[in-house]
Amino acid sequence: MASLLKIDVSPRGGYSYSRQLGQTFVEGWQAAHAGGTVVERDLAKNQPTFLDLPWIAGAFTPPDQHSDESKAALKVSNEIIAEVQAADHILITTPMYNFQIPAVLKAWIDHLVRVGVTVNYTESGPVGTLLGKKVTVIVASAGAYPKGEPSEAYDHLTPYLKHILGFIGLTDVTFLAAGGASGIQYGKISEEDWKKPFVEKAKELAKA
Repeated sequence: MASLLKIDVSPRGGYSYSRQLGQTFVEGWQAAHAGGTVVERDLAKNQPTFLDLPWIAGAFTPPDQHSDESKAALKVSNEIIAEVQAADHILITTPMYNFQIPAVLKAWIDHLVRVGVTVNYTESGPVGTLLGKKVTVIVASAGAYPKGEPSEAYDHLTPYLKHILGFIGLTDVTFLAAGGASGIQYGKISEEDWKKPFVEKAKELAKA
């Protein structure tokens, strides 16, 4: 049975364009994967902790040497890793903040990237363990940063996510960049017209 893990980031709830497009994707994915399961983690409502000394101490020592503090600190990390390990497809819906990912998404990634668990260092370099999974990232942003245009240089979110996800073995990553949302605010385009091509793209990606 296919499984989809949906990670939502935006604090804007139902007003969030990334969440709206993510829901379109989920509905399409469910239609294409009858009986498939969807697990949701809302980082705005359930914010991951930032890494601290007990977490670091636990992540780099054997489990039988963990203090109670380290066990507690790693609990969130263990849950996040288990969800990703169990999923066939991971959907991340996120806004772009100041040309990068929001802090809560970075915290989720920091819990997910664990040496000896999701990545191993070998003689030939780091090798990720989260293999054979698909990732779809839906990004909503006020500005537009199309490939090949000068504005692409402002997009630090896409290359970072490609790199860090690939580092842990998630190399099959597809991005849906829903840029230019500021045009709605300034009356240059209606919300419906702005969303239309991205809705169609989300439906298309859900079938893949």
